[in-house]
Amino acid sequence: MKTSQVNKQVSNEMTSAGESRLERSGNITWHASQVSPEARADLHRQNAVTVWLTGLSASGKSTLAYGLERLLHDTGHASFVLDGDNIRHGLNVDLDFSPENRRENIRRVAEVARLFNEAALVVITAFISPYREDRALARRIIGPERFIETYLAADIATCELRDPRGLYRKARAGEIRNFTGITAPYEAPHAPEMTVNTGMLSAEESLQRMLDAVLPRIQMAQRCRAALECV
Repeated sequence: MKTSQVNKQVSNEMTSAGESRLERSGNITWHASQVSPEARADLHRQNAVTVWLTGLSASGKSTLAYGLERLLHDTGHASFVLDGDNIRHGLNVDLDFSPENRRENIRRVAEVARLFNEAALVVITAFISPYREDRALARRIIGPERFIETYLAADIATCELRDPRGLYRKARAGEIRNFTGITAPYEAPHAPEMTVNTGMLSAEESLQRMLDAVLPRIQMAQRCRAALECV
């Protein structure tokens, strides 16, 4: 499906769901690039995907996202991490943690991931993204062929025991509202492309499993390009 068609479909879905939206000007036009996604993939010698990490706070999302980025870089693959905390310092600084704003948070990040994928970059996102419906929206925006939902399956007891920033303690004390797992729900994926039990596995073991799963998706088969060289 073309990008313009995807955007129209997602826009219609959000409108029909009763989402409040800014009025859009009727005087804007989608401009198509003269460089195809396939040509960009050839240039970067990789297929673009989005590895969407989801899980409770302290399940290991940021640690594994940046670790995977490092491993991919070391194996010659261009990638970039979109981290939940970092994004809220800039792009999504205006959003709180209400269900509506959590949805908008995920929508914006998915749009950014899609653009990065179209530039042939591998994207790794680190977001709690607690609602199945919101993750399904991200999948539609990015495209199911590129979306790798990765569930970091550490349970609440394990995450609360880790609590590196004391967030669970603050949530239990009523100092943080809408905290996932305590005062707000987390809906685990039903059928993720990948599940990593970060409650049982070490960071190194988790990273190796993720790398083993992701590399076959992004590596391009060797072929001759422009009849001049084999890559």
